Amino acid sequence: MNAKETPQNVPVSIDTKRCKACDICASVCPAGVLAMAYDSTSTLGSKVSIISEETCIGCCDCELACPDFAISIASKHEFNFSKLTEEAKQKARILKDNNFRIKD
Repeated sequence: MNAKETPQNVPVSIDTKRCKACDICASVCPAGVLAMAYDSTSTLGSKVSIISEETCIGCCDCELACPDFAISIASKHEFNFSKLTEEAKQKARILKDNNFRIKD
């Protein structure tokens, strides 16, 4: 069995073919990196979207929580992740208050 490979020079990647838009990943992200975006082709009407990759702290919470193994986080040896800032925490709180959806 081959391990998933994260594309180079990105902290987080999503295999949209595996994602079922459950929003679990967005709900566990402490830095507001992931959110759900409207998608009329999705069964649930949305899809996961990387909205702020520069604030990714490499905690792997989203990758570990994804029931469909659709998310990959870069290795800490291969990527220099951000620190968790108050701005990122605020972004995560705003997303939570909006049910993890991107505001129009």
